[in-house]
Parts: sequence; structure tokens; C-alpha cells
Amino acid sequence: MNLLVIHGPNLNMLGKRNPKHYGHLTLQELYETLSDEFPDVDFSFYQSNYEGEIIEALHEVFTENFDAILINPGAFTHTSIAIRDALEMIELPKVEVHLSNIDKREDFRKIDYFKDIVNKRFMGHQLDSYIEAIAYLLELVA
Repeated sequence: MNLLVIHGPNLNMLGKRNPKHYGHLTLQELYETLSDEFPDVDFSFYQSNYEGEIIEALHEVFTENFDAILINPGAFTHTSIAIRDALEMIELPKVEVHLSNIDKREDFRKIDYFKDIVNKRFMGHQLDSYIEAIAYLLELVA
């Protein structure tokens, strides 16, 4: 499976953020762990703090050969209609992942512009949220 993994703002700061919500892994360690856990998956990892760059990465799905998308939009989950619109155009299987459970955090984090356009959401289990999501996509794509 060729999987596009997109991370939104501040996720490049994993390892420095509140470990209660985000765990202790850095983003690079997260990438390495996923690559080790799923050696048969061809990962394309992408992170940006800029909305337009994330939209451009999503547009690449139309010219590249991806089988599925995993997105952790970070704070854009609660604010970005533009990323939602770009993601909505894509007919590939797609999942939303969050390290923390956004439904059990601050009220503003309960707003999720992506939940109704993804196949499934995985959240609240830190690294295991990613592992569960990728296992789900592998079954879906098989």
C-alpha cells in the first residue's frame, strides 16, 4: 500500500508538547516506528504548519499513485474549510487521526470539520491511534 500521511501545525513539535495529550515521541520517531511496524507500507510523510501547503500535498493525490490517506490535521481540524474541501474531493480511503481524544478536551476542539468526510477517525490512544488507523486502511484497501 502506498500511504500518504499528512500532519498539520505544531506536530513537528512532538516531544516538546504536553506529553499527557501527545506522548513522548518526536515526529521523526513516530515516522520511524510506523515504518518499522508496517514494513510493507510505502509511506510518504508530510508535515506543514501552513494550510496552503497541506492543500497542495492533498492535490498531489491526483497526480501520484496513492492508495489511501491518513491525516492528522492538528489545529486545522477545528478551523479549515479549505483543507476539508481538498480532502472531500479525494475518493481514496482516508482516515483522520489524533493523538489525544479531541471529543474529551476543550470545547473548541470538539469542532471537527473532517469527521463526516473520512472513512473513520482514530484518536485518544497516542501512537496506537496511528497503528489502529493503518491496520484499518490495510484491511480496507486489501
